[in-house]
Amino acid sequence: MTPLCDKAISLTGILPRFVSTILLWLVMAAAACAHASLNTTEPRDGSVVSTAPRVITLTFSEPVSPTSLKLTRPDRSTVVLKNVVLKDRTIEITPPGDLSGGSYLLSWRVVSEDGHPIGGSVVFSIGQPNGNARGAAADIDWPVRAGLWIGKVALYVGLFFGVGGVFAIHWFAGGSGKALRQVAVTLGAGFAGALLSAGFQGLDTVGEPVPRLFAPGVWTAGMTTSFGPTVIFALAALALAGLALACGPGKDARWISISAVMTAAFALCLSGHASAADPQWLMRPAVFLHVAAIAIWAGALLPLLAEFRKGGEAAGVALHRFSVFIPWAVLVLAAAGGVLAVVQVRTPAGLVTTAYGIVFLVKLALLILLFALAAFNRWKLTSGSEKGEPGAIRLLVRSIAVETVVLLLIFAVAATWRFTPPPRALVAEVERTAVVRLQTGKAVADVRITPARVGDVAISAVIAKGDGSPLDPQDVTVVLSNPGAGIEPIRRKAAKGKDGWTVPDIVLPLPGRWRLRLDVIISDFEITRMEGEAEIAP
Repeated sequence: MTPLCDKAISLTGILPRFVSTILLWLVMAAAACAHASLNTTEPRDGSVVSTAPRVITLTFSEPVSPTSLKLTRPDRSTVVLKNVVLKDRTIEITPPGDLSGGSYLLSWRVVSEDGHPIGGSVVFSIGQPNGNARGAAADIDWPVRAGLWIGKVALYVGLFFGVGGVFAIHWFAGGSGKALRQVAVTLGAGFAGALLSAGFQGLDTVGEPVPRLFAPGVWTAGMTTSFGPTVIFALAALALAGLALACGPGKDARWISISAVMTAAFALCLSGHASAADPQWLMRPAVFLHVAAIAIWAGALLPLLAEFRKGGEAAGVALHRFSVFIPWAVLVLAAAGGVLAVVQVRTPAGLVTTAYGIVFLVKLALLILLFALAAFNRWKLTSGSEKGEPGAIRLLVRSIAVETVVLLLIFAVAATWRFTPPPRALVAEVERTAVVRLQTGKAVADVRITPARVGDVAISAVIAKGDGSPLDPQDVTVVLSNPGAGIEPIRRKAAKGKDGWTVPDIVLPLPGRWRLRLDVIISDFEITRMEGEAEIAP
């Protein structure tokens, strides 16, 4: 036992409590939201206003945090906007007080609660457009994306081959040091990947190019997203795995290796698309179990290769232990992966109509190949290899090497999910709801239009008195019009339900700013009309 391990022995007494704390934290982890999207702006994109706006508002589908807000003037000079107020899903920006006539471009970049940055721009004109500003989606910085992808792959290598490899050394190979060098290299790759990922996450968050990688503000921005805790716990998992390697064989190292696997699984369930999905009580544990199962399977490959290449009876023993344990890991892997796929993809059509679905199909094809290799190894080669048959051992070594390459390809494919919102997030964007508050001295109404897009929509309204006390109108009529498009008022009687007044089947044929009015008959002798506007997307 090494001196380093001697100093660490005192830690093992608290490892069971540490593991229990991790599991409790996992269950109680705060809920995260799906990809945010911009719902409405004021002034609206492309509009012409007569006077300079005192406040510019951006309303998103989910709560966000702004990272960059810049206003380009008609003379093409740029000013950074810092007078900002966050109100749940809305960002209220106070622009400079010297805005003159012409076109302005507001370039915005925010981070949603799942840790992914989004950006875009909004154009509005004061008085007369001058054509100098154009709205466009944020450009893709391919070097930054490449850095994010490389960092993710390296992190996966460290967590799965490295941390999982340490677990396999101590639980399958009896603490053998034959794969020590290979596993140590993968742990180093994981450390580099974690740091690289944090830096490039910061670049992506603030929209900066690669030369700004070492700016302190970039790293601060990256670590303050939901990916920051993932980096911290990933580094902790890699450090625990390194400590287990330093301890050599023994009970203490085995406990530390279990803690490393659990910490790695916990790290990856703190951020990302799958962890951000609802229901949280199901998705985060599913990610945790999925990652742990992958680490146990992938981690065993390098130690098994080293054992069989160097020969000896220990190789057969390690293979036997692995073959007894791995069916349970595969069962957990498949069950957790199935849950994640169903929630993320939602419908079979999502597999072929979205980039996320196509990536999933590629990953699934590689997994089928991996399962086939594993089945061939177990039923055709394991018995002979345990007995020391040279032919079986040669085939097994080649098969394990192929499995390792396939797993690397799976990690590379899975890392591209960082750039592809899952179908469930796209569906949520399509089904987003426009919320409009209408108010007069006699009544106030919160009106919801779902989805806030062209086509069939449902409209619901909750109506109260002006002071907020309950109001029970005799009749409510919803009136929608779009004078700019030549659409005269569309009137629909609302039906009263337990949750308010609803119009379930109205068609809005065109996008744009629609006028919305509620005609509320309070009594036989009293009527009030409340008016406002709603933004309908294409």
